Amino acid sequence: MQIDTAALLERFCRYVQIDTRSDHHSPSTPSTPAQWNLLRLLEAEARAIGASDVTITEHGYVLATIPATTRKQVPTVAWFAHADTAMELPSAAKPIVHRAYDGRPIVLPDDPTQILTVETTPHLREAIGDDIVTASGTTLLGADDKAGIAIVLTAAHHLLQHPEIPHGKIRLCFNPDEEIGRGVDRLDLAQLGADVAYTLDGELRGEVNFETFSADAALVEFRGVATHPGWAKDVMVNALRLAGRFLATLPAQISPECTDDRAGFVHPNEINGNSERAAVRLILRDFELDGLAAKRAIVAETASAIRAAEPRARVDVTFTEQYRNMRYWLEQDMRPVEYALEAVRRAGLTPVTQPIRGGTDGSRLTARGLPAPNIFTGMHGVHSQREWVSVQDMARAVDVLLRLAQLWEERSP
Repeated sequence: MQIDTAALLERFCRYVQIDTRSDHHSPSTPSTPAQWNLLRLLEAEARAIGASDVTITEHGYVLATIPATTRKQVPTVAWFAHADTAMELPSAAKPIVHRAYDGRPIVLPDDPTQILTVETTPHLREAIGDDIVTASGTTLLGADDKAGIAIVLTAAHHLLQHPEIPHGKIRLCFNPDEEIGRGVDRLDLAQLGADVAYTLDGELRGEVNFETFSADAALVEFRGVATHPGWAKDVMVNALRLAGRFLATLPAQISPECTDDRAGFVHPNEINGNSERAAVRLILRDFELDGLAAKRAIVAETASAIRAAEPRARVDVTFTEQYRNMRYWLEQDMRPVEYALEAVRRAGLTPVTQPIRGGTDGSRLTARGLPAPNIFTGMHGVHSQREWVSVQDMARAVDVLLRLAQLWEERSP
């Protein structure tokens, strides 16, 4: 299919210049006011391409419809992409397009220590000849997941321009706060009105994911004994030192730095406080529920040891469920996955399936009763200054969505 790659690239480059970091400290949805800037723009653009039933909810979910072009009774399919970006780095990018990438090192100009090479950057060699987009070195690019947004809008626009393509009703959803695990918590599934969904939030060309980590968060709070440091001998119990001892005691072999493939991890990702009170936040990940339970036990036992060693202190541990492996539900009906794999083949690509060492909005959607496998966007190096994406891979993802829409129509009675 002839994909409008110029419009696809133009959309993407506009979106990544908008700051959309989320914030897990905030109780609101969206968690940051900045996300509204992109979400309201997407509402306007959905109207501009001719989508119907366009709305933005009070919690920032942009919903729209691509009407069916067939009289068949086809399941309603939803396409999802998230508007927020990770918290670790600024996200208002200055996108740089490296046309017909020639394989030489890419030095990012705002921080020349940030260099992409085919030797050190996974999958970059496979993109030689493609148009590569990076940021300038001091921010995220935001391809996670603004590439997904650009892909969804480009595919939707293509269908609206080509009513001769047979497909059922398609719903679009652009949502906030995926990066903090709350991406679809405030979404009304009845208002969405879909039977099956796909998130556009994957990496490798041809990738379809139907398995993710299961995830919990942990909060370990330390309360010491405060006093003036000049007269602290045998009185003070320093909460920060307790937190440091806790972190030093966690087994290193279950850290993200030491695990890959199907091994889960315990990851401390924030510490704050003072000598009287301190808190450590962690994320726990495993593909299986018993493995996740074992990691909760490790955190609890490590905290208990600190408590036992210093009885004057108070140490409290709170666990919060975040999401669960979507495989548990999808394996009961694999049609959404099988259709996606067939769409990848029809687009001339080799399907890739592998478990995601993370989660997607599809994890929560699937657990809530809306099956939602994940499809590639071509993004790489996410959550870092070295994030990059291939324009041609984004176009291939558009092609897959178009063929997937036709597949659901073709295989409906």
